[in-house]
Amino acid sequence: MSLLAARRTIPRSNIAIAAVGVGGAALGGMHGPVAEADAIETLANAWADGVRYFDTAPLYGHGLGELRTGAALRERARSDFILSTKVGWRMAPLSKPPSYEEGALPFRREVDYSFDGTLRSIEDSLLRLGLDRIDLAFVHDVDPYNHGGAYEARFEEVLSGALPALERLRGEGIVRSVGIAVNSCEVCLDFLRRAEPDCFLLAGRYTLLDRQAEAELLPECERRGVGVIIGAPFNTGILAKGRSGKFNHNPPPGDVQAIVGEMAAICETHGVSLMAAALQFPLRHPAVVSVLPGARSPQQLRGIIEAAQSQVPASLWTELNAVRAAASI
Repeated sequence: MSLLAARRTIPRSNIAIAAVGVGGAALGGMHGPVAEADAIETLANAWADGVRYFDTAPLYGHGLGELRTGAALRERARSDFILSTKVGWRMAPLSKPPSYEEGALPFRREVDYSFDGTLRSIEDSLLRLGLDRIDLAFVHDVDPYNHGGAYEARFEEVLSGALPALERLRGEGIVRSVGIAVNSCEVCLDFLRRAEPDCFLLAGRYTLLDRQAEAELLPECERRGVGVIIGAPFNTGILAKGRSGKFNHNPPPGDVQAIVGEMAAICETHGVSLMAAALQFPLRHPAVVSVLPGARSPQQLRGIIEAAQSQVPASLWTELNAVRAAASI
């Protein structure tokens, strides 16, 4: 069976989710402007190719990502796809978009993990999407990277505000599953100690290069029945483009370039692209229910589809794991 047709279940909420979805950050202009026509074509092609899980967030383009995703999906049968969005960043009117997000809608972002703010955030998202429910609602970016010394206060606000609000919406049938979306294993473990999320959307921390989640988080999620969705499986480019790509949004250091070059050479001997191996690697762990690459154009989407359809021999994983184990990064 093609990975595009495969489904896995989030145990705690019993939701069957596509093993491969499409992330909406780039399509919303999060990493630079994307023309409306390119976004529409990319989403239409994703549906035509069999993609049935779509992720977005208010933060992406300051609302633009949700508008574009909703436009692509609202005429589809609601039972035919899974949609996730997020709370924590709310949009407020602004005279012009911030210069660092050229092309974004004219709103400024505000942090709000409160109970009432979360209810309003979901209502705003439903209006932008033009849909009547959200399958997976994630609390977004509650981590030290975004909040610095205020992290502990934000964390407590989520426990007393955002999570109870999402549970109320689940009881009303507006939300089906509740989770946390961050790029930190430590934050996920904090939530496992204090709350009962159904799932995590963890960006970039269980990839061919970055195995941080392997030691503690993934085994604990498997034990508890918490589903894990892996975002940014290419570590923002290097595992798709090779040594010339960015590594976690930055130019890659020499040791990272070296290990990627070695992995790419091994993949070539097996007739498999590095991109295909990177996309499929996270799904080998039983706690992982989906992998969520992003595309900003039809061309990038085509690469993702081909990577999902590739056959990867078992011997390749043994060799790639040996290379990673011997590396110092």
